Amino acid sequence: MIRRVEPRDVDAVVGLVYELALYEKAPEQCHLTAEQLHTALFNESPALFGHVAEVDGRVVGIALWFLNFSTWDGVHGIYLEDLYVTPDQRGNGLGKQLLEALAQECVAKGYTRLQWWVLNWNEPSIGFYKSLGAVPMDEWTTMRVSDDALVRLGSAR
Repeated sequence: MIRRVEPRDVDAVVGLVYELALYEKAPEQCHLTAEQLHTALFNESPALFGHVAEVDGRVVGIALWFLNFSTWDGVHGIYLEDLYVTPDQRGNGLGKQLLEALAQECVAKGYTRLQWWVLNWNEPSIGFYKSLGAVPMDEWTTMRVSDDALVRLGSAR
């Protein structure tokens, strides 16, 4: 069953985020706490939203997302931050159902985009996404400022 994330799911979702970090070969970069996730999802003005896939009462998949905005289209879209299904549940259609839930959210609210990043080496996921009609945005380069560079840039006058 696919449903919106609830406060009772926070610990399970944090665990799946850590599994995703391990799968993406970057566990040392994951520092999420249950308190941080709960605050982001359930505060007065949440900026993060989520869906879970539940099988036999166990959360086995997640889709964590937030709104972005297209100045060209003049409307919001959804940026999918994390999509993960446990290895024992892959191939059962849960990943597709999670993406369908986000696409339904877009259609219902008039959003024009559902987008996300995928690691270049993750061929199984790339193939899966393409099978759903997703297209790579190869002409764009992702840029990021973080850590010391972010502090320097934020301190510039």
